[in-house]
Amino acid sequence: MVRSAFMSGRMGLALAGAALVIAAVLLPNKAEAQFGLRGGPLGVARFAVGHVIGMSRLRHSRMAVRGGRYRSAALRSQDPRGAERGQPANPYILRAALTAQAALSGWHGGRRPQGWWRHPDGSYGWAGPVFWPFAHDDLTTAIILGDTTSLSLYGYGDIYAAIFAPYAATEFAAYTASQGRRARKVPSVEAVCDASDTGGLPVDRIAAQVQPNELQRAALDELAIAWVAARDTIRAACPTQAPATAAERLGLMQTRLAAMIKATDAIAPSLAKFVDLLDAGQKAKLDALANERRAALAAGQRKDAQAPAACEAGYDPRYDVQAQRQYEQLVQQQWPGEIASTLRLDDTARARFEVLQDTTLRTMETLSACPSKAEPTPQARLTTVKARLETMLQAVKGVGDALDDFEADLSDEQKAGFEAIGPKRGV
Repeated sequence: MVRSAFMSGRMGLALAGAALVIAAVLLPNKAEAQFGLRGGPLGVARFAVGHVIGMSRLRHSRMAVRGGRYRSAALRSQDPRGAERGQPANPYILRAALTAQAALSGWHGGRRPQGWWRHPDGSYGWAGPVFWPFAHDDLTTAIILGDTTSLSLYGYGDIYAAIFAPYAATEFAAYTASQGRRARKVPSVEAVCDASDTGGLPVDRIAAQVQPNELQRAALDELAIAWVAARDTIRAACPTQAPATAAERLGLMQTRLAAMIKATDAIAPSLAKFVDLLDAGQKAKLDALANERRAALAAGQRKDAQAPAACEAGYDPRYDVQAQRQYEQLVQQQWPGEIASTLRLDDTARARFEVLQDTTLRTMETLSACPSKAEPTPQARLTTVKARLETMLQAVKGVGDALDDFEADLSDEQKAGFEAIGPKRGV
């Protein structure tokens, strides 16, 4: 299904892979001494793997974004460009194009081709006030098809974007406006939440693969009902109004992640019941769906020998001088020293800001962009997905606590100045 897009991006991946790993495999000794453990010695390296993984789809995604227009009705598991050419649908291209249209249409009037908070594959984890717009579909892809690529790209960058939101207050408000001229261009929160997760459980595909008997078909139908209920649980966690502060945005992340965890719990019994009713041959056929997906992913990444190295146990980038400089550049660009002087922070506030910075950067280690181990069964994959979501939820809570401590004694003027930093970076 995704082989054609991966194969067409292999040359770009091969050329860009080494440069990206060198440019982003980052935390060595000098930076450790200067900045503390921010991200951990392996954290930034593993964070960089996501950029390498995403490169094979990025060029096609950008082309789709430039040529497309956001329409709620178009949010379905079909790549219109591929359909026109008689090629298989590519979900990654569609995902990047549609999340970008939703994310950028309310940002600077939709005049910018890309935003700084995008994922390396061209998609966006924040579309206005909505965090993780393809949450339900990502769960389906990871649990049924065994592909955690998109799920693994969520982490540090999205938490950072929650702290320093790219949107101004008026841009956030555009996503919650029910009427008006801009409503025709900027999708509402309801439109993003309701239209982005349309795939659901591929019941027909599973049935065609395993050829269930009457009892097994009843269990599959029960699983499909649970899957729809899980989708509704996630949709119910969408925001009802635009978040005004970083604390509110981190709170939205927690709510959304908690809903995703609840969704995995809801489908677990029905999933186990269905799989347990299958015989060995049927289970092998069900697993073949995941094997096909993994083969397509491997075809696009085969030439990249350096990216997996950053995910191997014992890999240590601390002695790479060039990587050291790149890490220092990353910290200076994303956490510039003038933030403290601009906000006129006293020594206590500066120390608390450094704790916020360190806590956020450490999420690069705890939320590695390295794809998770390919588990053999849907139940095992569900357990892995849930563990990842729980880890991310705890990371977001930790950052939220550090943010609360930092802002505890700030004046209203300082808080307003802090909130303005993100939108100013997009000018």
